Amino acid sequence: MSDHAPAHHPLLRRRDGHHARVSFAELFFDLVYVFAVTQLSHELLTNLTLTGVVETLILWFAVWLGWQYTCWVTNWFDPETPRIRSLLFAVMLAGLVMAAAIPGAFGERGLVFALAYVAIQVGRTAYIVFALGKNHPLAANYRRMLGWVTIAAVFWITGALLEGWSRAALWAIAALCEYISPMFGFALPGLGRSRTSDWTIEGGHLAERCQLFVIVALGETVLATGATLARTNNWDAAILSATLATFLGTLAMWWLYFGTSSEDATETITRSDDPGRIGAYFHYLHAILVAGIIATAVGNDLVLAHPHDAVKTSYALVLSAGPAIYLLGSAIYKKVVYGVVPASHIAGVAVLAALVPLASQVDLLTIGWATTVVMLAVSFWEGRLLRKRRADRAERQVAH
Repeated sequence: MSDHAPAHHPLLRRRDGHHARVSFAELFFDLVYVFAVTQLSHELLTNLTLTGVVETLILWFAVWLGWQYTCWVTNWFDPETPRIRSLLFAVMLAGLVMAAAIPGAFGERGLVFALAYVAIQVGRTAYIVFALGKNHPLAANYRRMLGWVTIAAVFWITGALLEGWSRAALWAIAALCEYISPMFGFALPGLGRSRTSDWTIEGGHLAERCQLFVIVALGETVLATGATLARTNNWDAAILSATLATFLGTLAMWWLYFGTSSEDATETITRSDDPGRIGAYFHYLHAILVAGIIATAVGNDLVLAHPHDAVKTSYALVLSAGPAIYLLGSAIYKKVVYGVVPASHIAGVAVLAALVPLASQVDLLTIGWATTVVMLAVSFWEGRLLRKRRADRAERQVAH
């Protein structure tokens, strides 16, 4: 634990040196984000243009920030206490409204989306400031945080009153306020700034929460594959082949995360001298990882729905970009965990980029299989490195 460990408070988790358990309340809370991820992938699928990509990206950052800031709260505060559990469920309700408003967020439901999101960020933070009082060591950090989410709220609500690119610009500024301010310790005039050593998180719990969100996103991808297959009347060879390709691609993403690095990631953050800093890195990186999963889900839907269709430029871009974004996020994640950028991931991104100009010569099923083969190849490459890494570790342990 940090030298700046927070004083005892009846709402705080008790730090006894053991891995803090993820509560059932937190798992229940995550169900809203299954819905939110589904809404985002459907929104991108129906608006696969530059405008649609920008809008979906802004909405994704809002969804992620709402979850991320709540994750920090449940890392510090015990969700088994009635007051924190009630807070979590209130945020869950607002999150459900926010997710339901996603399809019309850049249309007639913009104000609903903004107000629901602001209620999550400002309401939750203000409640914690009130609950902590003035003198608790965490209170100053939350007062600074409240200042920043309030500043962002002005941009969210003002943007909702405008239309088109004006709304997108103000909402992008709002998201940046909340995404970048932790990098500078929520610095505000008169309130100072926080240090990551003040963020006395329980590393194992935070790593597990991030891992569970990846499961949520991958689960939505599997559900989308199953739902599309169920709606298809004629289960011919092309549809079954497309189902296999999308499933194996999702399996490769699962393996690259859970099979090769998740346990080591938990160990890295748990043993860190500054778990707050590593925890912040984890949250930034998982925003990239899950964005890749969402884009991949869109590509999977295209392949399953129209396997024999020609590949438009927008289709080629999303089919390659989804796995490529995931690999880039995974590469940076493994740099944090192992200290090196995996060559397999960089090679995979290069091959995926090379597929884009070739896609116009084939159909969606072929390009879908091509991206899946790339992901499987990277997975096998990483699997070999994992076995070598573990063998080297075992030899060192024997030597000592």
